[in-house]
Amino acid sequence: MGVPLPPKEANLFKLIVKSYETKQYKKGIKAADSILKKFPNHGETLSMKGLTLNCMDRKAEAYELVRLGLKNDLKSHVCWHVYGLLYRSDRDYREAIKCYRNALRIDPENIEILRDLSLLQAQTRDLAGFVETRQQLLTLKANHRLNWIGFAVSHHLNSNGAKAIDILEAYEGTLEDDYPPDNERIEHGEMLLYKISLMEECGLLERAVEELHRKESKIVDKLAYKEQQVSLLVKLGRFEEGEKLYKVLLSMNPDNYRYYEGLQRCLELYKENGQYSPDESDQLEAVYKSLARQYNRSSAVKRIPLDFLHGDKFRVAAENYIRPLLTKGVPSLFSDLSSLYEFPAKADILEQLIIELENSIKTSGRFPESSEKELPSTLMWTLFYLAQHYDRRGQYDTALKKIDEAIEHTPTVIDLYSVKSRILKHAGDLSASAALADEARCLDLADRYVNSDCVKRMLQADQVSLAEKTALLFTKDGDQQNTLYDMQCMWYELASGESYFRQGDLGRALKKFLAVEKHYSDITEDQFDFHSYCLRKMTLRTYVQMLKFQDRLHSNSYFRKAATGAIRCYLKLYDAPLKSTAEEEDEISKLPPSQKKKLRQKQRKADLRAKKEAEEKNEEPTTSGVSKSGKRQVKPVDPDPHGEKLLQVEDPLVEATKFLKLLQKHSPDVLETHLLSFEVNMRKNKILLALQAVKHLVRLDTDNPDTHRCLIQFFYKVGSMPAPVTDSEKLIWNVLDAEREIFSQLHDKSLIDANKVFFEKHKDSLMHRAAAAEMLHVLEPSKKAEATKLIEDSTKDSCTIGAPGTVRKLKLKECIIVHKLLADVLYDNDAASRWKVRCAEYFPYSTYFEGHLSSVAPSSAYQQTKKLLENGTANGNVEKLEALKI
Repeated sequence: MGVPLPPKEANLFKLIVKSYETKQYKKGIKAADSILKKFPNHGETLSMKGLTLNCMDRKAEAYELVRLGLKNDLKSHVCWHVYGLLYRSDRDYREAIKCYRNALRIDPENIEILRDLSLLQAQTRDLAGFVETRQQLLTLKANHRLNWIGFAVSHHLNSNGAKAIDILEAYEGTLEDDYPPDNERIEHGEMLLYKISLMEECGLLERAVEELHRKESKIVDKLAYKEQQVSLLVKLGRFEEGEKLYKVLLSMNPDNYRYYEGLQRCLELYKENGQYSPDESDQLEAVYKSLARQYNRSSAVKRIPLDFLHGDKFRVAAENYIRPLLTKGVPSLFSDLSSLYEFPAKADILEQLIIELENSIKTSGRFPESSEKELPSTLMWTLFYLAQHYDRRGQYDTALKKIDEAIEHTPTVIDLYSVKSRILKHAGDLSASAALADEARCLDLADRYVNSDCVKRMLQADQVSLAEKTALLFTKDGDQQNTLYDMQCMWYELASGESYFRQGDLGRALKKFLAVEKHYSDITEDQFDFHSYCLRKMTLRTYVQMLKFQDRLHSNSYFRKAATGAIRCYLKLYDAPLKSTAEEEDEISKLPPSQKKKLRQKQRKADLRAKKEAEEKNEEPTTSGVSKSGKRQVKPVDPDPHGEKLLQVEDPLVEATKFLKLLQKHSPDVLETHLLSFEVNMRKNKILLALQAVKHLVRLDTDNPDTHRCLIQFFYKVGSMPAPVTDSEKLIWNVLDAEREIFSQLHDKSLIDANKVFFEKHKDSLMHRAAAAEMLHVLEPSKKAEATKLIEDSTKDSCTIGAPGTVRKLKLKECIIVHKLLADVLYDNDAASRWKVRCAEYFPYSTYFEGHLSSVAPSSAYQQTKKLLENGTANGNVEKLEALKI
């Protein structure tokens, strides 16, 4: 215990604690100073003053005072508790737990410290310690409901569900028969549902059903009750009862897809792969026709049959589903049906159907075999759907014709411009796509979604500064400092980082990727407040789901993209290290005077531009940055706006490995994880780790071109290594010899033969041919011409563009990758030029290949508009033309 204070100072100390809890920090500091005047070495007062200063962002003073207080009173549980709180505020949970344990050695029955310790153990997933602490809390205060529930949850999280059930039943045994009172019925009902879900998880299904029936009157959430009941009935195989209950649920919500899936399971007519026999399809059709008569206003009951019907039946069902939505004007119709395009036969039927509807409306103003006249907008929405249909099938010319026709019909519909922008993006004209998206934005300046879509298109076109200005139109006062970061706008940061990476600005790219990683750390920390809140409010099922979600948080696609981007930045930085100032000056001194002068002028202009941008960002309206109380809020200044400090790392591969470990832990079944692992470990010369990456790649997708590339590169490097000398090298060599036999691709084959077999097996795929050609060049550098021919021959059998029902065979992204391969890896500029000419014909809208219909073509409308703006000779709507000047 701490040194006792006289009554007056003891009351002041209580005031410090109260002021801290009520966030009256200045009052608390004043009280602490009053005590310290008389007792300058009082440890607990020093610690509390330090804790209060920590809340006032004076961390250095806080730590100094808390450590001094602890030094003066090592046997005070308050000092240790405060020290733990200080560490907890800085998210150093391991050190905080050590401090709490020291405090408990002095006062082992302190409820407050035990509760704080349990929260940290739940946060750090120290589940064994969590169980132990919760047991202590229950022992000390057994009449508190929260302690019973916390103890049960701790056992559940520690994979001991049966024990958790016993604890909850023991708790119920302490309650009176008329429990709960009206003001606690919801919380008690949630606890009962949690206990039943635990029984289900432990496989005690019959017992769970009995418990559910017995406690029905005490469960307030009747929908959750029915869903839990039907889940148990299906698992028990009591399908007739389950069928009746699912029909009750459908009467409550006939648009819930999960209820239809459950009903199919009860009828034993559900398959995960969606492949049904003709008899099963007929049975399902009859079921859904019956349901459609009951729920004629349900969208789901009409949409689901499209997944299992085929041929003429599919056509009839599709027409019945599509017609009302075209009349109503539902923009999301194509998104709704896009999954059907995985089946070419269904896509062909949809194409024929929509074309017939279009022709009928154009000629008679009605749908086929219909007496009702359609609204004029029906034609526009039909054209809108057709444009997206042809875009999906790669027929960009036809898609653009249809969308232009729709725009001419009704030029004020924003969705038309957004879809045209998307078509141009898919066709490869990113600048024109951004211009169209900006035009859509200008039609409704109050629409945040359209604004965000425009920003995304601008970032894809590498117009980062313009994208930032556009995004900030929807932030408070157009604040350009940290608003998008504070909003955790990850899609923007990822797109921005990828744009900077494409432009070679690694510093800014890395800054954006690391910002996303920081958001995920913040999301992990944000769960801390819910450990006590959820137990208090009894939202136990949701709480456990949240913890499980947090455990797999870093497997989310946004984090994966950010980690991948950061690793690629570090790899690029390792391959091309930054030059020091002395090296740059030395290179400049070797240049001729004329070039030296040009370079100096260029640097001066860049500095002036950066200075001007900084000044623009610092300028703000007189009202911005002023709170309601009239105090000016100081905006934090970014000390490294361009990410230059992030590039000054000693070893980029060490930094890359940190992200790689997270990917390997949370995304082990993603191919790109192991591709990056191969790249990093080959550069680090970690042969066995690189082999492990290759084995994972073969396990995940043995026929992937990147897998083949890594496999051949790895064993080619191993074959070129010097003979082993040391014992460890010999051991590695023996492992490599043994592991080579595992790969079926290399059985009794040389690497050259394995590459030939791979080519023959996948010669109809451009990317596989490119991988085989690249490996041929690696294995036999003298056969560069043959490697080039392997790639160029792939365009001979390309399908005819625009032919009815065809899907574009070559993909734009793949063709760009191949062009870079020819130019930068095979170093064949002539072949690269020939490839570019061919692709410019195949992709006439592509700016990369400078197609004749792209915005970079001198005759394009985009370039003509740009010239008019530059010459100042444009007539008409100047604002609209300015909007097109990207």
